[in-house]
Amino acid sequence: MAGGTVLFALREDPHAPDSAAEQLRRIRKAVEDHGLEVRWARTEADARAVLRTEAGLAAAVVAWDLAPGDTTKDEPAGAAVLRQIGRRFKDLPVLLVMADGADEDLDHLPLWVSESVVGYIWPLEDTPAFIAGRIAGAARAYRETVLPPFFKALRHFDGAHEYSWHTPAHAGGVAFLKSSVGRAFFDYYGERLFRSDLSISVEELGSLFEHTGPIGDAERNAARVFGADRTYFVLHGNSTADRMVGHYCVSHDEIALVDRNCHKSVLHGLILSGARPVYLVPTRNGYGLAGPLPPAEIGAAAVRERVAGNPLARAARSPGAEYAVVTNSTYDGLCYDAVQVARELAASTPRVHFDEAWFAYARFHPLYARRYGMAVGPDTFDGPDRPTVFTTQSTHKLLAALSQSAMVHVKSSPRAPVEHDRFNEAFMMHGTTSPLYPAIASLDVAAGMMDGPQGHWLVDEAVTEAVRFRQAVVRTGRRVAAAGDRPAWFFGVWQPGTVTDPATGEQHDFADAPAELLRTQPSCWQLEPGADWHGFTGLGEGYAMLDPVKVTLTCPGIDATGRWADHGIPARILTAYLATRNIMVEKTDSYTTLILFSMGITKGKWGTLLDALMDFKALHDADTPLDRVLPALVAQYPRRYAGTTLSELCRAMHDHLRRADLVTLLDTAFQDLPEPVTPPQWCYQQLIREGTERVTLADAPGRVAAAMVTVTPPGIPVLMPGESTGTPDGPLLRYLGALESFDREFPGFRSETHGVTVDPDTGDYMIECVRADRVAGARP
Repeated sequence: MAGGTVLFALREDPHAPDSAAEQLRRIRKAVEDHGLEVRWARTEADARAVLRTEAGLAAAVVAWDLAPGDTTKDEPAGAAVLRQIGRRFKDLPVLLVMADGADEDLDHLPLWVSESVVGYIWPLEDTPAFIAGRIAGAARAYRETVLPPFFKALRHFDGAHEYSWHTPAHAGGVAFLKSSVGRAFFDYYGERLFRSDLSISVEELGSLFEHTGPIGDAERNAARVFGADRTYFVLHGNSTADRMVGHYCVSHDEIALVDRNCHKSVLHGLILSGARPVYLVPTRNGYGLAGPLPPAEIGAAAVRERVAGNPLARAARSPGAEYAVVTNSTYDGLCYDAVQVARELAASTPRVHFDEAWFAYARFHPLYARRYGMAVGPDTFDGPDRPTVFTTQSTHKLLAALSQSAMVHVKSSPRAPVEHDRFNEAFMMHGTTSPLYPAIASLDVAAGMMDGPQGHWLVDEAVTEAVRFRQAVVRTGRRVAAAGDRPAWFFGVWQPGTVTDPATGEQHDFADAPAELLRTQPSCWQLEPGADWHGFTGLGEGYAMLDPVKVTLTCPGIDATGRWADHGIPARILTAYLATRNIMVEKTDSYTTLILFSMGITKGKWGTLLDALMDFKALHDADTPLDRVLPALVAQYPRRYAGTTLSELCRAMHDHLRRADLVTLLDTAFQDLPEPVTPPQWCYQQLIREGTERVTLADAPGRVAAAMVTVTPPGIPVLMPGESTGTPDGPLLRYLGALESFDREFPGFRSETHGVTVDPDTGDYMIECVRADRVAGARP
């Protein structure tokens, strides 16, 4: 494996005319002749900058007497650089440069240094070629060993240049070269992608279904990295992983406890298995954000009451649940004490599934200790009641992997042991016999990137940037309010207003708190029981925490407790403007918008967002014509928006939302669950056998839903297959009616409502319901 960069952290000026500098120049030239790039740093500060920005280091050459940086240190600058290397890289080879002369002796070095370096260099005691050879050899060895199992094998196979006699038919990309459009495709992606797109017939790379060879090695390596007993690579996203686990864990007419704040793929797993869902209801706040399941909701007594009151559960094969699924962390960044949740649910089920689609990084930062599924094991929850825990992880979402790349992690327990061969039947049922090898390699690399100190470093960088942005927004709002030359409103961030240092008891305003405190202390992010800033009820101390990398911007108009303000900036208008600035957010609710601080976020990115927020405020306060702010919207709907200003649109939409009290309607619709009538699987069978029909909301009362209805935002089902739509004035139809009215009033801002068809002529909402004659013959 050629290439790579070597850090030379030496105090000498490489251009100085003295003999020592001349010798170092020769060493540098000899290293470069080996195909390596050299980055020279003369001070500790320069070395830290290289370590922060150069991820491709293959070796480091560090002088113990390196020139110090701007700040005074309690130890030599060379020692500080060695510690920084240890925090940033796993097993990076370091050669320590010793000054020539009697004063410099290995006996004077701390004992830990010998554990941090692979050797020592006295520049004037060996030839430049010999010293460069040592450096290059260490770099080559590191570059080879740093590769995880499957990616290493794939590179070796690619280097063999073998002819392809198997699928895929493009044969390493050659077929694309035989047509003009194919050649354009080939040139766009490059030959290497097609050479690595191989058939399952390649024995040297192992089998995804049999989990053998380099693929099996890669899965076992990932299990070690992520703390699982066993890990499975999934190539169709976390949705397939959810269906796989649900299909394995629960059978026909068995009870599944399901977090109502679930992804639709969880429902698909229930349809496949024929399970009978009993839904657990999360709390909600004044913004309309879904909170965690309160501890009282998942305790044994509450679960028994839920099961006893559910008509579907009464006809189940057994009275107990075989499986429970909980979303962790939630879309808005709320993560549980997973150990506590597992303890609470253990009284009701032997299997707990944490859907951690957006939480693959949790194991790699101490902020998230105990807050991810694989933290539940014999060391945290010992005894016969410990359930088997599954974690499904959409690895590509917030770690570095190709789209659709996901993992299933398993922590088995004696109470409900997972036998690999049996689980593998579910794996094969949902997998493909034509896996994309680059996707497998990306999962292997994603695990390798998180292995050792580099995993913590990558997550810590994302946390740090998120903290800086959060504080910058609050400080900007302060400056706006203090300026006195413009309206005092600005955007906020959903987070506590103050934090307390647990070591000293000192309280800080969030914007003024030390960044070190915010990025290292979980207590700063925990949802204190009854606190107004989060607006959730029924939580215990330390039970749930806000994930700092999931940043929810708040707009004026309503607060977390549901109090309305006279002035409002609906978030849908803000995000429509941000899109014109090529800033795409993750999710938008009525008065909040979510942005994700992944490992790819930089100060330039979030600085641009902050600038756009300021620009939006200026355009609003200046009563700017809407055709200058959202020209495409006005062009598409001229009869509705021509002659309107930005502030007029904000005022009209805010007044409409406040008058309709949409947030309260949403809360009621999600808290007062519809009555279950039939199992989801039966409804699906009607759907594909012409046993359903689409009806308007006016004709929907008393019907049975045949498909899930999910409103995005907030992305949580309001109606599940087999549930009754309720009465005309019931919470569900009132909420959907309010959305329908909003869409008519503000075209171009409609919600994305899965399971709802909009009549193009009337704008009426239509939902799929089971035909009445079919329901009459259905069994509960």
